[in-house]
Amino acid sequence: MDILERIKADYARFPADQSYELYAPDVYFKDPLNEFRGVNRYRQMIGVMGQWLKQIELELYSIERSQPDTLTTRWQLSWVAPLPWQPKMAIPGRSELKLNEQGLICSHIDYWDCSRLDVLKQLF
Repeated sequence: MDILERIKADYARFPADQSYELYAPDVYFKDPLNEFRGVNRYRQMIGVMGQWLKQIELELYSIERSQPDTLTTRWQLSWVAPLPWQPKMAIPGRSELKLNEQGLICSHIDYWDCSRLDVLKQLF
C-alpha cells in the first residue's frame, strides 16, 4: 500500500490506529493551536483528542501529490465537545505533508478554513 492509500486509511479510522511509522522521528507539526517537533508529541496530541472528544470524524475530501515531495489533503474534522449540552463542532481545512529523502513525513502543517474564534463560537 503506498503512502497516499495509508493516509486515506488513517483518516478513515482517525484517531484510532494511526500509522505513526509514516512520520520521521523529528517531524515538524503546526496548526493554529499547536507547534512542535517529534512523532511522540504528535502521537500524544492525537491520543488526547481521542480521550476527550466524542464522535470524532476526519472526512477526507481529497489527497494528491502536489509536488514530488509534497502531499496535500483537504478535509473536515468534526466532533462532539465534552460539555453538558454536547455541541457539534467542525473545522474544515487542508494539510501539507512534506516527505524527506526516506519517504517519511517530516513536516505536517494544517491550515484551517476558519478562525480559532469561529471554532470557539461553535460551543454556544
